Amino acid sequence: MNSENEKNTPWVCGKCNSKLELQKVKVTYLGGSFEVELMKCPVCNFVFIDEDLALGKMLEVEKGLEDK
Repeated sequence: MNSENEKNTPWVCGKCNSKLELQKVKVTYLGGSFEVELMKCPVCNFVFIDEDLALGKMLEVEKGLEDK
């Protein structure tokens, strides 16, 4: 995502009504930790995980960790 798109994001925090920004976020999932860029509120630090990520990549990670 380029900086112009970040400024014009349609995503707004449901908690404090601020525009979300693309930021690096440390994610802990099923005992593993990694950094990813996600939409995050600069005011309250709410992180938005969209459906594609939750049902796509995170599901792949979960299956991979289960196989170990």
